[in-house]
Parts: sequence; C-alpha cells; structure tokens
Amino acid sequence: MRHFADLINALETTNKTNAKIDAIIDYLERAPDEDKVWFIALFTGKRPKRNVNTNIMKEWALEITGLPFWLFQESYSSVGDLGETLSLILPPPQEKIERSLSQWMKDIVDLKDKKETEKKDFVLSSWNGLDYTERLIFNKLIGGSFRIGVSDKTLINALTKFSGQESSTLTHSLMGKWQPGEVSFKELISAENINPDNSKPYPFCLAYPLEKELETLGQPDEWLIEYKWDGIRGQIIRRNDEVFIWSRGEELVTEQFPEITQAVMAMKGNFVLDGEILAIKEGKVLNFNELQKRLNRKTLTKKMLSEIPIEVFAYDLLELEGHDLREKPISARRALLEELLLNENPENIKLSKSIDFEKWEELNEIRENSRSINSEGLMLKQKNSPYHAGRKKGDWWKWKINPFTIDAVLIYAQKGSGRRSAYYTDYTFAVKNEDKLVTIAKAYSGLTDKEIMEVSKFVTKNAIEKFGPVRTVKAELVFEIAFEGIGFSNRHKSGVALRFPRIVRWRKDKTVDEIDTLEEIKKLIQ
Repeated sequence: MRHFADLINALETTNKTNAKIDAIIDYLERAPDEDKVWFIALFTGKRPKRNVNTNIMKEWALEITGLPFWLFQESYSSVGDLGETLSLILPPPQEKIERSLSQWMKDIVDLKDKKETEKKDFVLSSWNGLDYTERLIFNKLIGGSFRIGVSDKTLINALTKFSGQESSTLTHSLMGKWQPGEVSFKELISAENINPDNSKPYPFCLAYPLEKELETLGQPDEWLIEYKWDGIRGQIIRRNDEVFIWSRGEELVTEQFPEITQAVMAMKGNFVLDGEILAIKEGKVLNFNELQKRLNRKTLTKKMLSEIPIEVFAYDLLELEGHDLREKPISARRALLEELLLNENPENIKLSKSIDFEKWEELNEIRENSRSINSEGLMLKQKNSPYHAGRKKGDWWKWKINPFTIDAVLIYAQKGSGRRSAYYTDYTFAVKNEDKLVTIAKAYSGLTDKEIMEVSKFVTKNAIEKFGPVRTVKAELVFEIAFEGIGFSNRHKSGVALRFPRIVRWRKDKTVDEIDTLEEIKKLIQ
C-alpha cells in the first residue's frame, strides 16, 4: 500500500502529463504483478462494490475520537470529503501494517459476506496500522469512492511506454469484462487476453471537434457526412450465437436493450457493429431524456418498452466472420455494412443516413437545421480513413450545432476534492419561476483558477445556510450556462433536465433580476 500511496500522492500534486506518466512507470517498476493488475483495474473504473456503509464508518470514527457530532460536521463541511475527514480526525496509528495493494483489495472484496462486527474489527485495525495518506486511500477503496485524476489516454501512454506495446493493442486489451484474479499482468500488458471470450469489444474510434474551414478539408466527394446523434454510442457484438452490447463507457448494457438483442439474435453470422442507440417512436428520434428513462433499470416493463422503443442507427462494421475490418477504409466497411443489413433486414437496426451534398456550403444549412430532428450536428468522416483506437486528428470530425445558453444565478456551492478541496468549485444554479428561484443545473467546469478563488471568497462571506458540505449563498452571482440539450424530467424540481451543463462565463454585467425564467427555458424543448 505504501508504494500505491506514494503514486497517488505524486499524481495528485501535479497537473503535468509527463510527470504523471513518470510516476506511473516508477510504480510499475516497483510493484508486484498482482498489484499492477489491481492498479489497472482501479484506474479503469473496475472498483469493487461498497461493502461497508460509510455512515457506519463515520460512527466508528466518532467512537474512537470522542468528537461531538457537531464538531465532526463542521470538520466535514470544511474538508468537503468524508474519506479525507475520517483520515484527518483519527489518532496516529499505533502499528504499521505492511500489506500489498492486492492483499488489501482481496480483504476488502471478502467483506461482502462478513458480519458487521467483523467489518468493524477489520476497519478499526486497518485505521490503526495506516498513516494519513494510506488511510485516505483505504477509506475511498472501502467506501467505493476511489477516483483519480488520470485520463484514459495518460494511462495508456504510460503503459505503452512501460511495455513497448502499441497503444491501440493495449487499449483493446484493457477493454471488456476481465476482473483482477482472472487475468495476469503479463496477459493484460501483452494483449494475450484479447478475445478470451465472445464479448470482447474494440476501442471506440472518436472524433475531434471541427477546427478548420470546410473548404480546407479537400474535395467534398472525399468525405462521408452523417448526422451526429445524441444517444448511447454502442458496439453490438454477435459471435457464436451470443450477443453483447457495450457502451462507449465500457459498460456491458445488453440487458437494458432486449429488443436490440432479439433483433441481432435473429440475424445470421458473426459481426461487430458500431452505432448509436436511440429512442425512436413513429420514425422520430426522441429527446435523450426519454432514452435516459430506460437506463440502469432492474426491470423493463411492457409499458416502458412500448412508450420508449429503441433502435440502432448503425454506421460502421468492425468485424465480419472473425475478420478485423478496422484497417479497411470506411468506404469499404460501410459497403459491407450496407450489404449485411440489406441481406438480414433486422428489425430495430437501421443504416445511419448518409447526407448527399455537392458543395461544402450546402452543409451549413443542414447543420443549422439538425436540432429540429434532435440531432447534435454533423459527423464528417474521410472516406479513406481506418477505424482508429481513440482519436486521430484529420480523419473524423464532429461539427456540432452551437449549444443552448441561459443566464442563471448561483445558489449552492460545495468544495471540490483533491487539489480543489480548499475551494468551492461545485455549483448549483437557479432560474426564476414566477416569484421564486428554482434549481436548474449543476456545473463544475468553465471558470479560471482566479475566478474560482474569487467565487470561493464570495461563498465564504455570503453563506446563509449549511447542509453538510453544501453552502446556501446569497443569490447575486450570475453565470451564463451552456448545455447541449433539454427535456422534461420528473426527477427535477424545475421539471426539466439539461444535457451536459457547463459554465461559459461569469456575467458580472448582470444582476439576479436579469436571469432567465423557467417558462422561457421550457420553450427550448422540441
């Protein structure tokens, strides 16, 4: 755990990518192979489920320290993170536990079937043998909240530099439903575990935002133009009479879309499709909020399946009868895809529409009108392009329509975590609803470090109420909020939900009397 704690500390104290890569390589050179597997698992989101209630952990810490509840709450409000607060208030350790990361993770996973008294004994003895940094990591691991500020790209670059493997091969190797204990570090790093079963997906090919004038892209007939849809990017896999659906977030979502599974099972052969999973009713693409109602449900009722039917707009074919097609140009892959769908004519799976055009300027109006069909804009794909792992500039571009924007007032603030734990960086905004304010969105990004410090000072001086780490503040600071989409939602007090809200700018030129009204915002819903 000591080496892992040193790694986390090194990663949290720098924002330089090369320094993070060096820290990861240093850890990999020292850690045993079992720890390396768990390191990759934790950094790619394969965290074990929470087996100890964090509220109970708080009670155990109060028993040890004798702190009154009000003082703990004040400490928690100031720190803003439960795991960090517990680490800070506990007395110094009386022992020193030397145990590897993999041993800790095995013990944490094994807590699942333990009695509460056994869990308590384990947690208390662990606290008594770990220093502050190790305790903090332990609390986050056992509480299921472990996250680290390292991008997938940085992780892959570090593993590539350490192993000498191709980045695309490593990315593919780390995808799928492998678990620590089922695969060795050698198998992961040498890609020996690729396609150990029928479910293995490919790394998704991603696009960069368009940053050039259309005319500089070359001849129009060299490009494939499609609509960019706001759904769930997915790979639909059919191998050896088994069907798997993977989201771009590397989640296996097969059970959430039974109609797609049934349609693919009715097809013949083996293939891997790439496409967009959308809620479509009577030929119309529905708002993303409708699709969201179907996600992460244990059961899907007949009523929901009927009210929110699902289709896939397929736009790529990555594998056919065991042959990897990714190096072929997209023009060839699309021809094979068209042939496959024409021959099979599957229900609920349609070919993504290719937009016909002769001159670049024709795309301007098409893009501007794309919102009317619940599209986010256009995708531009070079017809000779292979299917890359991740992003590669020049081959695929996404040309999104300009986002919606509203003016809203800050009413709640909470401190961030890690390097941001000393500042209020998590904000909740509101708009006017008649003579009241109603919350409309949360946003965490868009301000400069200087602006964050300025907002934090305002929150400290103008806090009205405290709710744990959250502060209610005077409704004075107005911000312009951008978002990609909007839809009705019963889960929010405002009755609407914004898609990907973020701060565009601090409107110091506006007062709370000039913010937008809920009535006007609802008119944006198609």
